[in-house]
Parts: sequence; structure tokens; C-alpha cells
Amino acid sequence: MSDSSVKRSTLAKPVLSREAMFDVIRGPVVTEKSTALSEVNQVVFKVSPRASKPIIKASVEGLFGVKVTSVNTVVQKGKTKRFKGRPGRRVDVKKAIVTLAEGQSIDFTARLV
Repeated sequence: MSDSSVKRSTLAKPVLSREAMFDVIRGPVVTEKSTALSEVNQVVFKVSPRASKPIIKASVEGLFGVKVTSVNTVVQKGKTKRFKGRPGRRVDVKKAIVTLAEGQSIDFTARLV
């Protein structure tokens, strides 16, 4: 197997069904900080904890019809809290900061169907 065939197969764009795209993208993060990022063509999404950057990129491009230039991810660890007097832990949340191409934007008020 040559190196060129390996590179070609690893760089191939993932093909996902629309249902799989909705499973990857859980929803937008609407906070002051994420709203401020929209001025520099960045959008923040809650994503599946198992989603990789290429899959996140393909999902955003497929669902919203925009060109994505980069994807950065961060896992926000769940806080330790007390529930009814017993120690518990909130779930971890994975977020993706998606940078869109110049002139692209996503309108969250429009329907996706």
C-alpha cells in the first residue's frame, strides 16, 4: 500500500446521513461569550462527546450549508454537586468552536427542516 493511498483515504470527507448530523450537533451555545465570537465568524455548538473534528465539520456544512475553515473542541468537565445530600456529578459537555469562511453566517432563528 503506497503512502498516497493512505493519505487519500484518511483525508476523505465523511459522508453522514441527516439523522447522524443531528446526533452529532446537539445544539447551539447561546452565551455572552459565544455571541461575541459571532463578530469574528465563529459559532459555538454542543456536540456529541464521541464526535471528531472532521465529523463536526461535515455535520455543520451539511446542516447549515456553510463553508467551515476550522473546528476547535473543548470538553467542559462536569461539576461535583450535592443532590439531596449525596455527592453527585454533572455530565461532561463537549463544545465545538466552529470558524466559518469569510462572509458566511448561521441564522439560528430559521428552521432546519
